[in-house]
Amino acid sequence: MKTTTLADALVHGGRPDGPDGRQVNWPVELGSTVVFDTLEAFEAAREARYENGTPYYGRYGNAATFSLEDLLAELDGADGVTLTSSGVSAITSTLLALATPGAHLLVAENLYGNTRSFCDGILAAMNVAIEPFDPMSGINGKIRENTCAVMAEAPGSGTFEVCDLPQIARVAKERAVPVVFDNTWASPVFCKPLALGADVVVYSGSKHLCGHSDAMMGVIAASGPIHARIRKTVMLLGDKPGAQEVLLTLRGVRTLKMRMEHQDRAGKEMALWLSQQPCVDRVLHPALESCPGHENWKRDFSGAAALFSVIFKPTADRSFRSFVNALQCFGIGVSWGGYESLVLPMTSDRSRQLGEGPLLRFSIGFDDLESLRTDLRQAFNLLQD
Repeated sequence: MKTTTLADALVHGGRPDGPDGRQVNWPVELGSTVVFDTLEAFEAAREARYENGTPYYGRYGNAATFSLEDLLAELDGADGVTLTSSGVSAITSTLLALATPGAHLLVAENLYGNTRSFCDGILAAMNVAIEPFDPMSGINGKIRENTCAVMAEAPGSGTFEVCDLPQIARVAKERAVPVVFDNTWASPVFCKPLALGADVVVYSGSKHLCGHSDAMMGVIAASGPIHARIRKTVMLLGDKPGAQEVLLTLRGVRTLKMRMEHQDRAGKEMALWLSQQPCVDRVLHPALESCPGHENWKRDFSGAAALFSVIFKPTADRSFRSFVNALQCFGIGVSWGGYESLVLPMTSDRSRQLGEGPLLRFSIGFDDLESLRTDLRQAFNLLQD
């Protein structure tokens, strides 16, 4: 079926073809070895092993893997998608494909912590010069002759600034430097980075795409020759998701639009309510006018995830810890994008610069919002010294 809308693509894309009576979902396809009846068929498959849709060996994919990649490419408007075993592996594989010894890599200061750790550790040890840049100032005058890529994300991890991606992309394209953009927060439902000028988009599919906190998945969407370059690197590294993770992600994306629409409403409502509480100093949510880069978000995004941060007014550490421990509807966890509500204290130096009080990241799930507010009210009392 030819799809014309996002909702149609999510329902009909990546479904099995076949005779009447077929299942609407792919079966779990287990297997490593693919056998051929002729040497000529084997050689043809080996020659095309890096291409989507060519069965050659289990590590290169199967029917369900190829279908999920096709569906996600359609959602992002990409020439192709490559799946990996986690969001971190999607990021690191992409950067390994682009960065060579002696190269220069521009990285936004507010990137996901594991991305920065990989750049400052593994890539720096490979003699790649890592240069952080202020995402709100852009990259004017920062590109060198040996710049291999620009890595950014929006909103920023923990601090939620929204950079001007089209402007960053314009500057980079003038020097033929690819832009890699982490779009995990918005998903393809609320932002299309390739249409805004990015060359590569990466996702932790473990978050919104899967949506149920039960699978690890990474996604790399790219256009042009860079897609083939990255895909070959991923295959050479031997990275791939398992069969069950592929099917769980295929299941999850069917409801992606509805879940993201709920995230948008619930996150905005809770962020606004929290901003009105006496113990709160500041709420960092791109949909709020007070958030840095709000105008960029308003221009480039069609909605918001329910992930944001709250800076509380200064309080003793013991009081803040008691407050977090008293929450009953919120778990403490490093992930997000599932059906459950979570909190996570943020302790990075950059986060602390935004205010004197403690910073707590919220992920609003599918709980009743009044239950979440009641839970927070009873815990607020413990913030008093």
